[in-house]
Amino acid sequence: MDQTTMEEKIQRINALYHKSQAEGLTPAEKEEQAKLRREYIQSIRASLRSELNRIDIQNEDGSVTNLGEEHAKQGE
Repeated sequence: MDQTTMEEKIQRINALYHKSQAEGLTPAEKEEQAKLRREYIQSIRASLRSELNRIDIQNEDGSVTNLGEEHAKQGE
């Protein structure tokens, strides 16, 4: 299991971006950059899902809808 923190991953993503702009990336660095970006996006999605799962909306008819459940029904 990778023990790199998200902050360290973000720093590495930024470093690879700056290097790509200055001199270009090797194929291995491009692959690393893509992997780190995917991990970052997965982390953001998981965080958003967690937030949605904690939000309940009371409808006009008095029923309560959980946003996380509603979002899952829509086929995210």
